[in-house]
Amino acid sequence: MWKEEDNKLKQTFKFKDFQEAFAFMTRVAFLAEAAQHHPNWSNVYNTVEIELTTHDEGNTVTKKDRELAKAIDELNA
Repeated sequence: MWKEEDNKLKQTFKFKDFQEAFAFMTRVAFLAEAAQHHPNWSNVYNTVEIELTTHDEGNTVTKKDRELAKAIDELNA
């Protein structure tokens, strides 16, 4: 579940192992590139943390962030 905090949408995703986490990140990268809206994220072993904010709108949560979050959720469904 995404939570809005500090002008960002945030979520942590956990996977079976590093390979699954990295595969997920690759799928998210394609979504982000298509949307021209790129996440701040990190990966440690099986955990991917994603933060979404719109930098060119003053680092705040916008429709772009909510749409990308929804698309990411659909990947992980």
